[in-house]
Amino acid sequence: MILSLLIFLPVLFAALVMIWPQKSTVRHLALGLALVEFALSLVLLQKFDTGTAALQMVEKTAWIERFGISYFLGVDGISLMLVVLTTFLIPVIVLASWNSIDNRVRGFHAALFVLQTAMLGSFLALDAILFYVFWELSLVPMYFMVGIWGGARRIYATVKFFIYTMAGSVLMLLAIIYMMRLTPEVTGGTMSASLLDFYKLHIPFVGGDFFTAQTLLFFAFALAFAIKVPMFPLHTWLPDAHVEAPTPGSVVLAGVMLKMGTYCFIRWVIPMFPEATEHYGWIFVAAGVIGIIYGALVAMVQPDVKKLVAYSSVSHMGYIVVGLFAMNTYGLNGALYQMLNHGISTGALFILIGMIYERTHSRDIAKYGGLAGVLPIYTIAFIIVTMSSIAVPLTNGFVGEFLILLGSYYYSPAVAVFAVSGVILGAAYMLWMVKRVFFGPKGELVLAGEKDAEHPLHDLSAREIAVLVPLVVLIFWMGIFPNHFMQYSKVSVDHLIANKSNYSFPVSGSQHAQVEEK
Repeated sequence: MILSLLIFLPVLFAALVMIWPQKSTVRHLALGLALVEFALSLVLLQKFDTGTAALQMVEKTAWIERFGISYFLGVDGISLMLVVLTTFLIPVIVLASWNSIDNRVRGFHAALFVLQTAMLGSFLALDAILFYVFWELSLVPMYFMVGIWGGARRIYATVKFFIYTMAGSVLMLLAIIYMMRLTPEVTGGTMSASLLDFYKLHIPFVGGDFFTAQTLLFFAFALAFAIKVPMFPLHTWLPDAHVEAPTPGSVVLAGVMLKMGTYCFIRWVIPMFPEATEHYGWIFVAAGVIGIIYGALVAMVQPDVKKLVAYSSVSHMGYIVVGLFAMNTYGLNGALYQMLNHGISTGALFILIGMIYERTHSRDIAKYGGLAGVLPIYTIAFIIVTMSSIAVPLTNGFVGEFLILLGSYYYSPAVAVFAVSGVILGAAYMLWMVKRVFFGPKGELVLAGEKDAEHPLHDLSAREIAVLVPLVVLIFWMGIFPNHFMQYSKVSVDHLIANKSNYSFPVSGSQHAQVEEK
């Protein structure tokens, strides 16, 4: 029952927040509830057996029996750390939004908790229809978070985000229905939406013939996930969404929602369509490399610091895609680790940008300068997170990018050469931005802050330091001791690589017979 508790407790929390009588303590309540959810995920982490690739903590109950649809949950090493990342970031987001969200506070925290339910359900659902429900549910609270609490162009950004993701999801739903109609051949005559049964299907594939069943299904799923990542050239909704979203929306979008796309490539696309993945994987590797370079070059010319980080996110997600479709142990382990790293470092960057925006109400890089002399603690925190973002050794970003580049080299040395250029470009635009914002002559915003006796620029408060400390600790912990984190996913990744042409999902312990029977 622990997985069901993890998924649905936030819905209960959302209801509790909405009926809480004291508006002044809603934030305190939301923070406490978010910490309860995080503690529950740590219990899951403690119970997890790192020595097996099997599905653990399985829950399965018939739902719509006529179509073989069930309430089917389970966790393995690939989904586990993304679950913990989600529950870790939510209390950080609540604390970070303490001052920035000052209207409809109950509604904001309720939307955040519903979004948490949708994201956790997407990581833990192993029935295709159940997964699709959670996948689509995630759009609704995000739509309201950007549309209500966003910037001046929030409606445009929200509609664009919704249309892009819905378009891909419709194709995926059609593919799911088609695959459900194929399952009677592996289940003895009954229809099924179970992912375990989807893995058993042997769907025809002919290399070079685009209109074979496996190829069409492969692209139907892959397009939906590529939009969510988002991969080049389907990325255009992301910078608009980031710029117009409130800081908490940007953090949850970069920290977790984008990972839903890359996670689903591992869980759904690669094991279900091995021949199509092998044959067409080069397209995704190429798109990933283009995304790395394109995102970096566009980030380099951005005048808005938040838009710069948004395009850097496109570049970093390109690395993850390259690692996934390199289809070797180094690339896949690196991609999964980089999902966690990106959630920590890019989430921290958006939080830091939100903190300075609360003080100056501007994100224009040209208006800053000399900030280091006024906000020294803030400057130190920003530079540490920047070092993580550009993959400096001993930070978490270095481990993930190194493994991805190693995996891409085994896939193709030429791919590695192009991909590594993103490291150089990333250092260029991030360090150039740091130089312009924090050093040199004081800009107009800093000078105005010095002259304003009533509202002077002030360094980080105790609350803001409390927000950043766990993120900074993780940056160094994950960079110096990566095995503390990779031990949970290594066996599952190795199992996927070893059995990628005929993947099956073992189920741990006595639950195996129960799941297979149902």
